[in-house]
Amino acid sequence: MPTSTVSNLESETILRVSWRLLPFLIAAYLVNYIDRVNVGFAALQMNKAVGIDPKTYGLGAGIFFLGYFLLEVPSNLALQRFGARTWIARIMITWGIVSAACALIGGPTSFLVLRFLLGAAEAGFFPGVILYITYWYPAQYRAIVVGIFMVALPVAGLIGSPISGAILYMDGILGLGGWQWIFMLEAVPAVLLGIASFFYLTDGPEHASWLTLEQRQWLMATLESERKRAPRISHDSVWRVMSNKYVLIMALVYAGAAGASTSLALFVPQLVKSFGLTNWQTGLVTAVPFGISAVWMVLWGRHSDRSGERVWHNALPLAWMVVAMIATFFAIGSLWMMIPLLTLIAAGTYASKGPFWALSSEWLGATSAAAGLAQINALGNLSGFVFNYLIGWIQAETGSFPLAMMPIAATAVVGTICVLVIGRRQPRTVPAVQ
Repeated sequence: MPTSTVSNLESETILRVSWRLLPFLIAAYLVNYIDRVNVGFAALQMNKAVGIDPKTYGLGAGIFFLGYFLLEVPSNLALQRFGARTWIARIMITWGIVSAACALIGGPTSFLVLRFLLGAAEAGFFPGVILYITYWYPAQYRAIVVGIFMVALPVAGLIGSPISGAILYMDGILGLGGWQWIFMLEAVPAVLLGIASFFYLTDGPEHASWLTLEQRQWLMATLESERKRAPRISHDSVWRVMSNKYVLIMALVYAGAAGASTSLALFVPQLVKSFGLTNWQTGLVTAVPFGISAVWMVLWGRHSDRSGERVWHNALPLAWMVVAMIATFFAIGSLWMMIPLLTLIAAGTYASKGPFWALSSEWLGATSAAAGLAQINALGNLSGFVFNYLIGWIQAETGSFPLAMMPIAATAVVGTICVLVIGRRQPRTVPAVQ
């Protein structure tokens, strides 16, 4: 087949796959992240209403990741066993129900229990989708695809912040607090999308009737040829994959970025509110860093794919995130100095994600991907438990948000060094077709 014909077939296939899958997956992840972090806005009323102090709030914000950690790998293995559409539907419906139940929080104990259950319900969604993407996209497309998929994270902050801020004004309607309405209303899309995913998603290219026969054959042949290449991590044993040194190091690399993104969503609304803004103004101002980061995330992932470079595209965002965190010490008392620094932090944590997951998936063989991706995500996000508790504790003891971020900054420094050291011999990926 002539080269030009192959290029046209490749472009047409990738474009059709993208239009079919990405809008739905982005919408699902958008709803997922809003439901995970909307407690940040609910806390503006909830904490006082039910008696939750800063330390308990930090513990509850973090305990989500314990349930998440415990079930992450089993959930991804179940997705591989039962199929993506069935398992993603199960995850979304379950987390939607638990998220709505958070409206029943009546004190510290129920807050901690429901946050733990929410993490357990959501476990496996993100690494499951990353695994699912490897079923559909050759390696050279994965950074931009993951970047586009993960743009849902900053977009969740961009649109979720003002929406949550506005819902707080429903306080008193039907005798419910505005914070309770946040949990109930924002849980509905998760259940509806979960039901839809069972009928809309396709488990793999071999079942894709919406592709032409020629497109299916090209995609399946391309992916199969990649699977035959020798990956860095190719063990069949789940335990050997989970304990592999590269998996554990990549989890450490991810910890800094994951800790920063969840902490921004869970604590920045309270930081911005402390400058004397209304709930609506808090939502609008909080949206700014996420909006800018959404654009930068896509551009950074595209540049990684076009250059075929992954390692520095991981390391540089982590490095400037650390610098911005340290600089917040000099912005205390000035909202207009703090917002640009928060934007740099957000841009760093989100920009690193597309190249990071592309690099991780390229290191994992087909037999290792389900357990390996889940283990990296589970251990990396476990940092959310530690960091969120520390932020709540440090803020309660010192009142300093910049000081509370220093454990994240230190972890990001270690992660930056690690990815540069282990990636120094990593070959460039073949650049994507332009």
